[in-house]
Amino acid sequence: MTTELKVSLKLLLPLLAAILAVSPLAVDMYLPAMPTLAEHLNTPMSMVQNSLSVYLLGYALGLILFGPMADKYSRRKLVILGIGGFVICSLLLPIVNNIEQFLTVRFMQAFISSAATVVVPGAVREYYGKDTAKGLSYVSMIMMLAPMVAPSIGSVLLLSHSWQLIFYVLAAYSFIVLLLVMKYLPDAANIVSAEEDNKSTKVNLPLSFIQRYKIVLSNVEARLDIITSMMISLAFFAYITAIPYVYLKVFAVSEYTFSLLFALNIVALMMAHFTNTRFVVRKGSRMMLRCGLTVAIIAATALALVNILQLPLTYTVVAIFPLMGSISMIAVNSDALILTKFPSHSGTVTAVIGTLRWGIGALAGPILAYFYDGSAKPFTLLMFFAVMVVLCCQLIVWFSNEKNKNILKGKVQQ
Repeated sequence: MTTELKVSLKLLLPLLAAILAVSPLAVDMYLPAMPTLAEHLNTPMSMVQNSLSVYLLGYALGLILFGPMADKYSRRKLVILGIGGFVICSLLLPIVNNIEQFLTVRFMQAFISSAATVVVPGAVREYYGKDTAKGLSYVSMIMMLAPMVAPSIGSVLLLSHSWQLIFYVLAAYSFIVLLLVMKYLPDAANIVSAEEDNKSTKVNLPLSFIQRYKIVLSNVEARLDIITSMMISLAFFAYITAIPYVYLKVFAVSEYTFSLLFALNIVALMMAHFTNTRFVVRKGSRMMLRCGLTVAIIAATALALVNILQLPLTYTVVAIFPLMGSISMIAVNSDALILTKFPSHSGTVTAVIGTLRWGIGALAGPILAYFYDGSAKPFTLLMFFAVMVVLCCQLIVWFSNEKNKNILKGKVQQ
């Protein structure tokens, strides 16, 4: 590896994190402006809230298309396509005249941006290899700065000018990322050593769109980890969808307090990722996933109970903090376990994970709306349910692995 390439790798993780941060910024930055946006477009608040589900759906569908393409075509060009399209859509959003136009452009914005983000996990895997979970944690830890500050930035822009300024600033950020990508981002293949590249060439024979998905989905353990990733996503987007209502309406906190509480939970996510980077190399992704799951079970149970009993806000805040950290640890390690199973199909794997994750995330809003009762109970029970499904999946994996170990041990003794 040349000195020039090593220098570029020092910039790689922050740059990949900046690419991934585009979607969290797009999701979280306009949350404080939702009431103003509804008034400006003369539409019910529920229609503006649905724009979140529309964004998640567009992103998931985009991953289906661009995931296999990331295994076949230049990843750098896909990132440029994705970020460039995101910039254009961000400039179109402030000039829409009705909610239909807003939802359409948001769908397009999410769809095209997936072309950029789908290549990131594959690039991390090719750089970190068996320590993929560590690399993903580093990227996620840096990227988490975006959702932590996004609502506060959105509030400042809204108060200082208008909701339109939020999307102009989003366009400016993504344009800067685009310039950095064009200057510094190598194709992921440039990161791989010559020996690994030759091996990849032999394995990665021409495959059809469907064949790539079949390879990934035919692995039983991978399917269970994919379901784990999906359920954690459902829990996370249940939080994202419900928490403005829970804090601002149910507990009646101010917008400033809401921003602080939202940022506090992002700190929990960052702490979990930092902890993962310290221990995952020694303990392994499966063990770290189980540690996160143990904390998630305790925290999700506590969160459900304090809201069923209608205890004060402090109890909810104390329960959510470890829960958000634990689900992020589960997510990053489940993704790493899946990615390392399919080194020659990282783009397709990312598409499968992302499509199912963002697709089920899009269901969080309708599910919460169906069970709406004016309290925080639907959101807490949905998160509890998601964690319990993860527990079932990981118990199946554990029993299966133990069975295989016993079979192998019996053969060795014979």
